[in-house]
Amino acid sequence: MMETNPTFSEDDKAYMKMALDLSRRGHGTVSPNPSVGCVIVKSGHIIGRGWTAAGGRPHAETIALKNAGNAENSTAYVTLEPCSHFGKTPPCAEALVNAKLSKVIIATTDPDPRVSGDGIKILEKAGIIVELGLCKKEADFIHQGFFQKLSQKSPLVTIKIASSKDGKIAKNKGNKNWVTSQQSRRRGHLYRANHDAIMVGIGTALIDDPMLDCRVDGLEDRSPIRVVVDTELRIKAESKLCKTAKDIPLWIMTSSFNEQKYAMLEKAGARVFCLERDDQNRVNLHQVMKTLVREGITRLLSEGGAQLNASLIKASLVDRLLWFKSDDLIGEKGVNALYDIAYNELENHLELSLVDEGSTGPDHWQEFEILR
Repeated sequence: MMETNPTFSEDDKAYMKMALDLSRRGHGTVSPNPSVGCVIVKSGHIIGRGWTAAGGRPHAETIALKNAGNAENSTAYVTLEPCSHFGKTPPCAEALVNAKLSKVIIATTDPDPRVSGDGIKILEKAGIIVELGLCKKEADFIHQGFFQKLSQKSPLVTIKIASSKDGKIAKNKGNKNWVTSQQSRRRGHLYRANHDAIMVGIGTALIDDPMLDCRVDGLEDRSPIRVVVDTELRIKAESKLCKTAKDIPLWIMTSSFNEQKYAMLEKAGARVFCLERDDQNRVNLHQVMKTLVREGITRLLSEGGAQLNASLIKASLVDRLLWFKSDDLIGEKGVNALYDIAYNELENHLELSLVDEGSTGPDHWQEFEILR
């Protein structure tokens, strides 16, 4: 019988923390699947571990069992309820049963209607002890993108801002200049690597002409899908984004139908999605999110610019905020980080809960969860 309020030991907590750390490794590579971590312990020793492989297969439990060899009478610590349905691979719950484990400790249940308790039932029917709820809060945080795909038809949306101490992203409108350090930019690239897609508005695409790739040694293959919100389809064929569209996917979200421009972009390797406009006569951002989820995106990083990020906030589409700040002061004539949302009025729009913070060279960064 499953225990929903068991007493967990310090060792149990330590092993589940390891599984949670493993699950984070798959972020940005496993969509539309969740990134799960699994640790298998026997007689006080870790005999197997795994996390969801790139592309979502094999699953964490399958990898951990293969590494373990003989897992009979062992305990598995899993960050998400093992799957119970046949897809491209057999159910992980059945694999755990066939390996003759004695106990499975699960951090949180899987809301996917194809699973949703059935994985637990398979384990219990085979006589395996199931304990639920260890580090549930942390697991829910890690799997939030997958959960929102199912419940809200929206990916986990994180907006990233790099600004001066007084909340400015540039000295003058229309000019490209760095306001934070190279160390901050490097950490920003690490965040790109653990998201499925990165999004910018057309203003940023035209002014900065960015690549939006991941330029961290060893993680070059982790560049996310690039998404540009471009209502009037102004993106240029000679832009870095278009020139690299066959190497790193480029998706254009527009509300303008231009057959000739579509053909040009598709020839370059980009995908064009024509969506409805909102009451501001811009691409409807709620439709953007539904489109991204339909295409398998569970984790989205928005790097702006200021107007796009402000629009996401006003549309209540933001789940997390990542803010890098330098010690410099630019002054009132600088460009606001959030367009028409004043730096000192942000909390009027968002209820923020600090998740983590630290230093990157001379800068300070903070990650917030948005409370609703």
